[in-house]
Formats: sequence, structure tokens, C-alpha cells
Amino acid sequence: LFSFLFTITLLIIVGSILFRAVAGVRQWTFNNQQPVLTVPAQIVSKRTEVHRHTNNTNGQITSSSTTSYFVTFQVQSGDRLELKVHGRDYGLLAEGDAGDLTFQGTRFQGFTRSR
Repeated sequence: LFSFLFTITLLIIVGSILFRAVAGVRQWTFNNQQPVLTVPAQIVSKRTEVHRHTNNTNGQITSSSTTSYFVTFQVQSGDRLELKVHGRDYGLLAEGDAGDLTFQGTRFQGFTRSR
């Protein structure tokens, strides 16, 4: 019984890791096949997503967190795109800013404010 449960648990863990890896490679490939576009856009919202991690090793408990940053842009057609951005870009962008958005698939490349 133990070996059966161990095998099932191991298969679930390995399957999850493989699924995430394949999904990541597919997204990366998709983005690389898309043209780099620069379009007029306005920033309509910003958000963060914080993931907390706790690790217990030999009674030593450590905590850490990672933050993901997202910005939603509205293009001239009215369509909205939410793109993941680096923290340094997130800090420089403000809701209401208008300018030229450069992106490739779902990959944020840059934003230049209009003067």
C-alpha cells in the first residue's frame, strides 16, 4: 500500500512539473513567433500578486515572498491587454499615462509616454 501511494504521489508531482514546463515552453514559443508591435495605448490599471513561501528545514523556519507586477493597457480599438512587467517598469508607470506600448505576444517590451 505504501509503495502504491508513494508511486501515485511521485507521478502527480512529476506530472505537475512537466505540465508547467511544457506550458512555459509553449508560451515562450508563441511569443517568439509573434511580431513586435508598437501601438498607441493608455494605462488603465495596475496590480500586484504576492506569493508567500514558508520552508521548514530541520526545525529552521524561513519565509520569503515573490511579487509579480501587471499593467493593463487599453489600445485605440478599446481592447485591453494585461501584461506582466518588471518591478522597475511597474514603478515608473502610472494609471492614466498615454503613450506607445511595445509588446510581442504576451511579452511586455516597453512603454514610451507621449509628451
